[in-house]
Amino acid sequence: MTDPRVLILHNRYRVHGGEERAVELQTQALGRAGVPCRALERDSAAAGRVRAGGSLLRGGRRPDEVRAAVRELGANVVHVHNVHPLFGHRALEAARGEGAGTVLHLHNFRLFCSIAIAFRDGEQCFRCHGRRTLPGLRLNCRGSVPESAAYAAALSLHQPSLLDAVDRFVTPSRHVAGVLARLGVPADRLRAIANYVPDARVAESSRAGGGRYALYAGRLTEEKGVRVAVDASARSGVPLRVAGEGPLLEELRARAKASGAPVELMGRVPPDGMPDLYAGATMALVPSLWEEVMPYAALEAMAAGVPVVASRSGALAEVAGEERCVAPGDGDALAGAMASLWGDAG
Repeated sequence: MTDPRVLILHNRYRVHGGEERAVELQTQALGRAGVPCRALERDSAAAGRVRAGGSLLRGGRRPDEVRAAVRELGANVVHVHNVHPLFGHRALEAARGEGAGTVLHLHNFRLFCSIAIAFRDGEQCFRCHGRRTLPGLRLNCRGSVPESAAYAAALSLHQPSLLDAVDRFVTPSRHVAGVLARLGVPADRLRAIANYVPDARVAESSRAGGGRYALYAGRLTEEKGVRVAVDASARSGVPLRVAGEGPLLEELRARAKASGAPVELMGRVPPDGMPDLYAGATMALVPSLWEEVMPYAALEAMAAGVPVVASRSGALAEVAGEERCVAPGDGDALAGAMASLWGDAG
């Protein structure tokens, strides 16, 4: 068998998050294993909306750049993370044309959903599936009719070519693999490979018994269930630190003040500040409402020896265990779990 040489492709998001973390960790893991690799990234923020939309409708741009990168590295595997809007199926076909095998890593539902998370109006939404993408236009999920139209057209138009250009699909959890197969990803080419945390981030022991607060770390958006966390803090009396930024910040500030919740909104905390936050936490909350794929917020808390209280949503039960999960959106149940854990140092 020929030794692998891996070219990683990733279209960075306008708001960087867990997927960028996955790309970084994959690159590091390949380096430690002695596998020759390099990453070719494009950035939606730098492209601008018009250019990004045009690329999406064409099925990607500059496939020759991918072809040249495969040749330069001598890559026999091209591992793609986010493919839209700047790579598209043309990048995968270019890699195939140079003799490389192709892997598409699905961290969300971007192949079918214009906003990737399949969540709207406070609940999970799988109206779009297979090549049926018109609901995303009808509901204007992108918040811009031209953008919603571009996504609805491009996702449907290019989906057959994209699926045909992939040798193997990968997703981080068995649960999400099942969801993706129902949406239209070929199950015989789909594998679950979990996200991971580096050994250096795994604590030798837990200090959670002496923790001073519960911790929420993540984007302040509706699908993450952060409102539920704030309400549960008010009901349980457990102090809560919220590390993150997003559109709900001011609403959460007002919500905490009105309810008297013992909540501290910390804003964005850089990665090198998170170990200290975990060191002082007695639990981490992951109260997501959407079909979580496998969030680093849960993995990194567990690696730090901090128990996770999560919603039974997506892969979270697979990660944290059923006994640590409550029904999504159930503030009373979350508050009860928090109070129970807070009162049990062992």
